[in-house]
Amino acid sequence: MAKKEMSDEHKAALAKGRAQGRAVREYLEAVAEGSRPGRRLSPDEIRAKIEGLHQQIEEEDNAAKRVELIQRRLDYEDRLSKVEDAPDMEALERGFVEAAQEYSERKGITYTAWREAGVPAAVLKQAGVPRTRRTA
Repeated sequence: MAKKEMSDEHKAALAKGRAQGRAVREYLEAVAEGSRPGRRLSPDEIRAKIEGLHQQIEEEDNAAKRVELIQRRLDYEDRLSKVEDAPDMEALERGFVEAAQEYSERKGITYTAWREAGVPAAVLKQAGVPRTRRTA
């Protein structure tokens, strides 16, 4: 049986679908990461806390308290690296807005599903995803 070659249109459609899927996935991952509870600290605030912990560690005589302070410093250093390496939400949102309507139609994803996944209503409106109601 002879192998059929894909048309250029088919290849382009596949590439477009992959790009849309990537834009949606990256945006949803960033939204999920950013929705964690708690107050958001700026990188400068985190650096100040780390510096304060360095001083506390040096001054602490109690070995058990010292190791707790060291762990807290390590936790803040990890948090700082995550904040500094945070994705560009504006760029991810632009990509999502560009892809969401067609992606939704192709995959059968409703407004309600996007909202439950954490996508803000304003972003869905900008993307042109129509509000839908759940039917029992």
